[in-house]
Amino acid sequence: MAEIIIPGPQGRIEARYTEPPYPGAPIALILHPHPKAGGTMQDPITIMLYQLFEKHGFGVLRYNSRGVGRSQGTYDQGIGELEDAAYVLDYLENLSETPRYVWCAGYSFGAWITLQLLMRRPEIDGFLAISPPANHYDLSFLAPCPASGLIVAGDKDAIASPEDVERALTKVRVQKGQKVDRAKVVGANHFYQDKREELIGVCEDYLLRRLAEAEQEMRNEADEDSGADVVEDDEDFED
Repeated sequence: MAEIIIPGPQGRIEARYTEPPYPGAPIALILHPHPKAGGTMQDPITIMLYQLFEKHGFGVLRYNSRGVGRSQGTYDQGIGELEDAAYVLDYLENLSETPRYVWCAGYSFGAWITLQLLMRRPEIDGFLAISPPANHYDLSFLAPCPASGLIVAGDKDAIASPEDVERALTKVRVQKGQKVDRAKVVGANHFYQDKREELIGVCEDYLLRRLAEAEQEMRNEADEDSGADVVEDDEDFED
């Protein structure tokens, strides 16, 4: 993992980056909780999400949004933070060599930014949204949701309860072939105290399932290509 500085829209952006382990490896961008509530890229769940993708062969980047840590600028009500996320995703993609998959993951406020980002970036293949604060932010912009992903909430969460998430998603449609899965972590509050390993286990199970499905789909397509009918010239059958 390397410490890097990205020249962002409001000046420098402080980040941590793990290079893809091989050309064409998948990449993931990780977004931290609300800056005004002490959220930084050093948040424990943000770090655990980073390590999850790193463990499974992704190039990964997490960063401090504007005004956080050594990142320049000031908090901008989510508007500038979304601009930062889009800019950093561009930067991450430019560091990579035709990544196989592009994922985004965020926790709390970072989950809300993640969901907005995937609406603007069609190259995102999957997402993990941990406890998006559905009682504070409208999720109706997911119309329709362009990628499959997982939304997780703790059933003891007073800030982003599963009920609030479900209510917010009742009006959300998904594009054909996409699916937004939901999961609950029993006994978990918004900060997943004593439940973080369980949370990451839920995320890991989902990620591995999605990666296995994508690999199987690629194998099926390769088999279809290799089994294509070969049309021979009629002259080949003449005596």
